[in-house]
Amino acid sequence: MMRLPLLLLAALLTGNGFAQSDGVWRDSLQAYWDRIDMEYRDPIHSPLPLEYRAGFKNLERYAPDHRFRVRARFTPKAGSAFPMRTSGTRTPPYRSMGTLSFVLNGAAEQLTVYQNVDLVMLADYANHLFVPFTDLTNGETTYAGGRYLDFEGPLVGEVELDFNRAYNPYCAYGGAYSCPIPPLENQLEVAVEAGVKAFAH
Repeated sequence: MMRLPLLLLAALLTGNGFAQSDGVWRDSLQAYWDRIDMEYRDPIHSPLPLEYRAGFKNLERYAPDHRFRVRARFTPKAGSAFPMRTSGTRTPPYRSMGTLSFVLNGAAEQLTVYQNVDLVMLADYANHLFVPFTDLTNGETTYAGGRYLDFEGPLVGEVELDFNRAYNPYCAYGGAYSCPIPPLENQLEVAVEAGVKAFAH
């Protein structure tokens, strides 16, 4: 993965302020996870196998941590459609839309942002962007197959990148799901101790 020199990237990402205050951020984050927990408790929409639904209350996750809420610089660069590998036989078409460059725990990192070519045809997902990633916690405290982040496009300039919102693919909970596998270019070389943890079966 190509990475910007740390000092250069830090200079580009000036300012540590966020649009949201700490209280508003924490409330928004809690509301985000409350919605996901509610979906997982819903017997119709839950990805959990039947044997785990009755006692389910909420997904285990790291405590909110400002260190994993960073500014990233989005560099647009649309690519051609390609078949993304999944945990099954599907190879849905995605295209890269650009990169997010940022500093995390003192390391200069980069993630590619993708768009599902088929999904974008639906009105509700016309601006949906997808960032699958792996990091050094995978297979330890988080799901071995990596985690995901979603964005609402278009992305321009500086973007808030909040790993406290990182969620698992449905494959992390069992069942016959086919989930995108994070491409090698989205392998982070740091431990992202934020967001959802591995599911304790």
